Amino acid sequence: MEPDFPLSGTFVSSIKESCRIVTVAANIKVEDAAIRRFLESPSFRSSFHRVSGSHGLAFPLKFPSLLSELNLLSVLSLLNFASGYRVPLHEQTGRGAWDNIRAFTFSLYLSSATGQGDLLSAKGMKTMSEQQVAQHMGVTIHVERPHEKIPGVTVGELGGPIYELVKLINSTLTETGQILDAAGYSELGGFVLESLKEGAKADPSASLGIVLERLVRAIPAFRDMAVVNGKPVYCFKKALFLIHAVKIRFGSSPPFPIPSTAQAPVFTDNVLPSLLDLTGATSHGLHELFPGAESEDKIDALLALPPEASQAAYVLRAAAVYACEKIVEYARGDGKNSEEQTWLKDITLPELDIWLWAVAKDRPDYRELERFVLRGTVFF
Repeated sequence: MEPDFPLSGTFVSSIKESCRIVTVAANIKVEDAAIRRFLESPSFRSSFHRVSGSHGLAFPLKFPSLLSELNLLSVLSLLNFASGYRVPLHEQTGRGAWDNIRAFTFSLYLSSATGQGDLLSAKGMKTMSEQQVAQHMGVTIHVERPHEKIPGVTVGELGGPIYELVKLINSTLTETGQILDAAGYSELGGFVLESLKEGAKADPSASLGIVLERLVRAIPAFRDMAVVNGKPVYCFKKALFLIHAVKIRFGSSPPFPIPSTAQAPVFTDNVLPSLLDLTGATSHGLHELFPGAESEDKIDALLALPPEASQAAYVLRAAAVYACEKIVEYARGDGKNSEEQTWLKDITLPELDIWLWAVAKDRPDYRELERFVLRGTVFF
């Protein structure tokens, strides 16, 4: 079930407030003692400045225009999901979800640059076929099964988790392309640019919310929201990621208006909840950051959630949003940081997000940390 949109002007605050409400209702606690342990852990202190810059948004491509690069960045953000297919993707390609999506988007761009049709345009996206998606991903979407009547003979047919992912990517591209084309936009980047300019017309404190609202209202694949136990919860992970990605890539010398993302909520997925207990050399899921027997039972149940349990996934993701808010709030508090950690007062939520996401790849033991798996979603 999908809730109503937040009221205009409240898209950013609705993420923070709805995630707080859902987290509290689930009896998940984020306590100061656990936050302090986290912030003072050797893992965090020794790696934050190095790892928080590992955003994966440096492209080894030559672009003919700023709009071309903005468009690729926009499509990449639109497709920034597939975390539930990490294992089968590794089996077929040797890469995880994000690296596969990046390689796929690059392939679409390079094919367009060689005169094979602009696959990143609205018209190219809306006419994309499942076969094209599989080809540019470099994956096989057939599975083998025994022949019904001939022993020892196998036949190939469409199916399996990778085919499920290909269909999700294809439907996201075709739906978005249709919407853009019907609205008169030649590519997603053009719509994003217009949204950025609309945001610049408002007070700086409101511009992030205006851009976010335009993206979410226009494109269904950005409507990352649900109803959990009768309450709305808003995450809007990919739309927030897109705006911050634009900030990272173009913010040093902006060629167009870009809102500040310093107060943006984190881009919550299946990695952040699993990494929020990095209090030292060992990882124990979420138990230390969310202490208490009742909370531990809740987290254990959620980490074991079946693939269809999207509501449980929203609870976990909302808890990550709320926990990161509390961590940054604590870090900025007066008199709570040791003298050598005064730099903590300047950390932002997006920086914390990127550190959590990147540190998951930084150490072998963190790579092995169990993450919950939800398939069939285009939101993370």
